[in-house]
Amino acid sequence: MATKTRTLDELFLHELSDVYSAEKQLTKALPRLARAATNSELAQAFETHLEETLGQVQRIDQIVEAKGLRLKRLKCAAMEGLVEESRELIDELEKGPILDAALVAAAQKVEHYEIATYGTLATWAKLLGHDDAMDLLLETLQEEKATDEKLTQFAKQTANAEAQAA
Repeated sequence: MATKTRTLDELFLHELSDVYSAEKQLTKALPRLARAATNSELAQAFETHLEETLGQVQRIDQIVEAKGLRLKRLKCAAMEGLVEESRELIDELEKGPILDAALVAAAQKVEHYEIATYGTLATWAKLLGHDDAMDLLLETLQEEKATDEKLTQFAKQTANAEAQAA
């Protein structure tokens, strides 16, 4: 039976393990999103985010190595659900502008989850005196916010209008 988390350090490790799982799941999902997108700009955005996500996994690896941590083997249920939702969209919607708009919305759900997670982890890292980890987590947080902003602009300027016209 698993022991209950009792300290902020243990909670930090649990959440870091969870987001590591989330990022790993995302590295498998992003190529599928890119293939499903009709708009080449959107497909490229998913491919670019895959490269960023691989860098984010490396940052978590850096934190683990620098702190001598051992990540827990767990599966992020939240990301699993978000990935499953995107899979259902791809299966249920006809390829085209409506699917593209739905993929943008699905990607933004992922970004908002990641923004919340990295913001929390950075705050905890600061409280725990893990300044090097905090810096790496804040770097990832800024990337996630930038990706969300790009998705918002794409939705406003392109995807939603194309979906409306379809």
